[in-house]
Amino acid sequence: MVTVYITRESPQKGLCRRDVLTRLGTRILEGECADDLEVEVSVLLCDNTRIQCLNKTYRNKNTATDVLSFAQGAAPDTDIRLLGDIVISLEVVAKRNESRAAMRDDVRMLFCHGMLHLLGYDHATPEERCVMQEKQAHYLGVHKAAAWRTDS
Repeated sequence: MVTVYITRESPQKGLCRRDVLTRLGTRILEGECADDLEVEVSVLLCDNTRIQCLNKTYRNKNTATDVLSFAQGAAPDTDIRLLGDIVISLEVVAKRNESRAAMRDDVRMLFCHGMLHLLGYDHATPEERCVMQEKQAHYLGVHKAAAWRTDS
């Protein structure tokens, strides 16, 4: 079971629904054999200024990016696992998509990408990238090429 908390700092509205991200997060946890966990994930929807500041602070990269993930851990004295935080720049999403439907799909893809990072996946090597891309395509129900548009 996954609980998704969303904080909106971007003026862009209507690009993601908590129930949609919760279903996607649950599908990912089930697919990764982690569905026996009580998991909490926070999502921050922001602009380029905010994500650039976070990217510079935590990755030493002074550029805006589309998605960042910050893993957490087990909450003290509880069975709930604070999986982590996913930060998505809706400004990047808006710039690379022409329609609102495409923007919503992009937010779902970035959430999926962030969830996989929180579960320990990376894409530093071509092999890791291929695995992550295949997993994203599987969980999103899209062709492999459509599952990878991240800047990270």
